[in-house]
Amino acid sequence: MDVLSRPLIDRTLPLLAEGYAWLPNRMRDATGPVVRTRIMGRPALALRGPEAVRFFYDEENVHRHRAIPEPVLATLFGHEAVHTLDGPAHRARKSLFLPLLEPGRVAGLVDHVTAAWDEAVPAWGRRGSVVLFDEASTVLATGVHRWAGIPLDDAGAETTARDMIAMVDGFATAGPRHLRARRARARQEDRLGRLVRDVRSGAVTAPADSVLDLVCRHRDADGEPLDEKTAAVELLNVVRPTTAVAWFVAFTAHALHRWPEHRGPLADGDLPFTAAFAHEVRRFYPFVPFLGGLAARDLYWRGEWIPAGGLVVLDVYGQNHDESLWGDPYAFRPQRFLQRPVERDELIPQGGGDPATGHRCPGEGITVGVLEALAGRLARMEYTVPEQNLTIPLNRVPTRPHSGVLLSGIRPAAG
Repeated sequence: MDVLSRPLIDRTLPLLAEGYAWLPNRMRDATGPVVRTRIMGRPALALRGPEAVRFFYDEENVHRHRAIPEPVLATLFGHEAVHTLDGPAHRARKSLFLPLLEPGRVAGLVDHVTAAWDEAVPAWGRRGSVVLFDEASTVLATGVHRWAGIPLDDAGAETTARDMIAMVDGFATAGPRHLRARRARARQEDRLGRLVRDVRSGAVTAPADSVLDLVCRHRDADGEPLDEKTAAVELLNVVRPTTAVAWFVAFTAHALHRWPEHRGPLADGDLPFTAAFAHEVRRFYPFVPFLGGLAARDLYWRGEWIPAGGLVVLDVYGQNHDESLWGDPYAFRPQRFLQRPVERDELIPQGGGDPATGHRCPGEGITVGVLEALAGRLARMEYTVPEQNLTIPLNRVPTRPHSGVLLSGIRPAAG
């Protein structure tokens, strides 16, 4: 029996058990940056490295259509979302999101989020202690709704933020977390679907050129407007990932607690260092473990074969901790981003490739801009970090500091 016909043992259960460490562990045991395995009953080829990123994002090699499992669609992305499309259909839908990458738009979102943060911080101090992850998610949900032109009153902000977080928190698991994620998505799709209907009927006026306005007017490759459910899905694909920056805010506070020497340049407004710090948070801390697609045809990568329809998996966490790229990958060192330019397909916490034409997250610039602004505010804010469990379990996807980062004695920055 040759190597191509040898049966592969399904590794879905070890993947679920090991989480972020599963693929890096397999890669260490392999002779190169590629692993053949089987996941969810399909033969799979796992890849790593900038060349692998370009291979993965070439639509002649890998398709995302039908590659995302139903449980992920029903929680994280939504059915018929932009993530599920390929070719002209994907490019037409992606054109809805590309204007959001414009510097002026990103700056506007950052302004709304920081305003919501500045409004919230005094109340945190009066409460004695807060869980930063929870409070940041409410701030982010408030800011992105205001920016997107989506109505959200103060009373509903916390509940809405909780639903946005639940969608992300439950996509990669079974049991109660997954059920909460499904219920959260159903509620939010219903809420935003009704809003789209009201805008189109004239009962509600969307602010001109707002995200809400753009989604309600968007026409797909077939020339037809999005149906109400798909419009709601794509609105969620703006507000949900922005709210999910709460993970990176919690990681930022974790990093400042472990390496307080970075607080000074952040507090002083050192812009190059702040950008480097934001990139290092996204590289160092675990968020996306890997990405998957389906082989568009019989493929070979580094001499390994994957049949048409097989899974192609990009090892995101492993690449962001690859010693050949980062030298000392498990050291938190923002200065690495000041010492040399980092190529587009080296740092891939939110995917690789060109966001204008491929599947790289179009909201990456938003994530970086918001994180830079909030990292500076955290560094200037006075607080204490009481005794708590700050461990970050790699077998939980998505993971975060166990305590959510409890802060007490909060005082806003002077001036």
